[in-house]
Amino acid sequence: MNYELLTTENAPVKMWTKGVPVEADARQQLINTAKMPFIFKHIAVMPDVHLGKGSTIGSVIPTKGAIIPAAVGVDIGCGMNALRTALTAADLPENLAELRQAIETAVPHGRTTGRCKRDKGAWENPRNGLSWRPVISG
Repeated sequence: MNYELLTTENAPVKMWTKGVPVEADARQQLINTAKMPFIFKHIAVMPDVHLGKGSTIGSVIPTKGAIIPAAVGVDIGCGMNALRTALTAADLPENLAELRQAIETAVPHGRTTGRCKRDKGAWENPRNGLSWRPVISG
């Protein structure tokens, strides 16, 4: 099993958070949500999990016969993505800081409350010549 399983009286919570600390408040919020009778199958939790207003950020909450408006946050479409690659741990450098920096430079991320031009990595004006090639070719 490649996820941590939290059980509740209703639906389980599957957490793909190996090596990532999960706040106690976020964990409790997930358990409370999973107890709702209209949760369908299980709640999924991604590594960016943290306490949210109305629902836990980084969670996928499937429902049957109900809609939870709070489960669709202001960051909908934020672009989190999980991809399988051919890379193994042996392919990566011991220190991942340089790789992380390259990814953070290439991938727009972050925002301020006003979504203004100061947003770190804002999408409005991507740099000319932005290319994935340097990131994926090392």
